[in-house]
Amino acid sequence: MIKIIIERRIMPGLEEEYEAAAREAMRVSLGAKGFVGGESLVEQGHSDRRLMITKWRDLRAWKEWYTSETRTQVMQRLLPLLTEEERIRIYEPTTH
Repeated sequence: MIKIIIERRIMPGLEEEYEAAAREAMRVSLGAKGFVGGESLVEQGHSDRRLMITKWRDLRAWKEWYTSETRTQVMQRLLPLLTEEERIRIYEPTTH
């Protein structure tokens, strides 16, 4: 199991439009092979900063989604609402 952390900054005044697009993106990702779950958070005191935390079966499942035509289409609605490129970090459980 891996977690993908995505940080986004939204253009001021476009928060509601972003929320609608982000909900659609999450709805579409529910059907992605290997998608386990996710949540969207807003930074307290900074309505332009969002954090997506998604859980995937494995790295291959994430990469398939990340490079899919479906994600590309969903992101065409989201990307114009951002002030900078989204930051994506991949986390996996530690092995002791």
